Amino acid sequence: MKLDLLNSFLSWRMKKRFHQIELFMKYPIEVQQELLSDLLNKAKHTEWGKKYRFEEINNYEEFKQRIPLHFYESFEHEVKRLRAGEQNITWPTEIKWFAKSSGTTNSKSKFIPVSQENIEDCHFKGGKDLLSIYCNNNPDTEIFSGMSLRLAGSTFVNNINNKSFYGDVSAIIIENLPFWVEIRSTPNNKISLMEEWEEKIEAIANTTIKEDVSSLAGVPSWMLVLARRVLEKTGKDHLHEVWPNLELYMHGGVSFAPYRKQFEEILPHSNFSFLETYNASEGFFGIQDLTGGEEMLLMLDYGIFYEFIPMNRFKGEDSETIPLSEVEVGENYAVVISTNAGLWRYILGDTVRFTSVSPYRIQVSGRTKHFINAFGEEVIIENAEAALREACRQTDASILDYTAAPVYMEGKESGAHQWLIEFSRDPKDMERFSDVLDQTLKSLNSDYEAKRHKDMALKKPQVLSADKGLFYQWLKAKGKLGGQNKVPRLSNTREHIDELLKMNSLKAVG
Repeated sequence: MKLDLLNSFLSWRMKKRFHQIELFMKYPIEVQQELLSDLLNKAKHTEWGKKYRFEEINNYEEFKQRIPLHFYESFEHEVKRLRAGEQNITWPTEIKWFAKSSGTTNSKSKFIPVSQENIEDCHFKGGKDLLSIYCNNNPDTEIFSGMSLRLAGSTFVNNINNKSFYGDVSAIIIENLPFWVEIRSTPNNKISLMEEWEEKIEAIANTTIKEDVSSLAGVPSWMLVLARRVLEKTGKDHLHEVWPNLELYMHGGVSFAPYRKQFEEILPHSNFSFLETYNASEGFFGIQDLTGGEEMLLMLDYGIFYEFIPMNRFKGEDSETIPLSEVEVGENYAVVISTNAGLWRYILGDTVRFTSVSPYRIQVSGRTKHFINAFGEEVIIENAEAALREACRQTDASILDYTAAPVYMEGKESGAHQWLIEFSRDPKDMERFSDVLDQTLKSLNSDYEAKRHKDMALKKPQVLSADKGLFYQWLKAKGKLGGQNKVPRLSNTREHIDELLKMNSLKAVG
């Protein structure tokens, strides 16, 4: 009875927040303009506030003329000072947390400052809003009657200054959660924040099997590893047999497309919900608000001011930005953010495509540095995953992980794309898989199609089947299991794929 009352109360609380969400959906530009003014006013007495004269900025045009665009590399000096203990550099309140991110195309670690405002008004708010939207769409939910199983990384004492800390953003969130959230979460913090990933998976499996789990939250690649271990330990065929009240999986961090079929096989109930989020070390940006949709509502009142760079005019830090009011449906944009953690006009590295401007809904389309463009083909991650889905559909295959890189031109030989794919179910016809991949890419990308014309610049893609567990072993060998670490999908260099090929035994097709 107490659990029923708790579920009813929390569901009601979550639905109340939905009215505030509807407010920024109705007045998006006004909300963003007011937010920018608030950010500038709060930071006007910081080092950067004085340097760029924040208190003199009265509108967006002055804002973008006064403050330059920044990649992480241009901001790194300030991060080092913050980690060493200096304060009031780009944000007035204390910065003692840093979200560590290895990125997807660069192995060098980034340390993203995380303020208390960023934790509470962005990351926490995003988690609460995700549940608000779910409760609004599912009024009969009993999600709060059970436990939420979460997967997170680890946190560490800063090796520069022992008064600050760094770790995966998921772990930072768990470290700062209020006690009442901890009560309804599993596993406990001690297990959640374990450093050694394989031990953590084993401990989580052993602990959560005994719980009444109603929701899952975590990165798909690692959640799948955990789910398979749970099924192996219990001898069950799907997760509903282990957790009968399981109704929701909240996922983000990587594209869900390559994993959807595998999750549907172990979560076969028709009323089970998958809910996508767009969050990163820098902030929480979007939530899937429509049941069954593949787009996310851009969250506009999280202390993040947005700008966008049309990708057809992208010139890095020399780019010309546009405000939210000027974006168009269907165009590909690089995301630029200014945040309540002191990131100012920061080029996030992600690209998005707007599916709607009333309200503003987006799909993540790729990375500014995460695509293959070795021959002018400009294949982005969205193209790749759509082509892989179609190739899997036509050959009854299923993919666990993959990466792709160019095979450079040699002599009179044209170049090619080389795909290293770990299949959870092999294609019935590997040659057919390669053909469908190629034809679908041609249909999706005119630049790729042009380069493939008569094999002049690009030959048919080479598809290599990876050894079982290859990508897992590669990440393990590099000390990058779990958390924010992920397999680089597309690259303009052969650095990653050559390392993987040295560990692999199988041959190419195509």
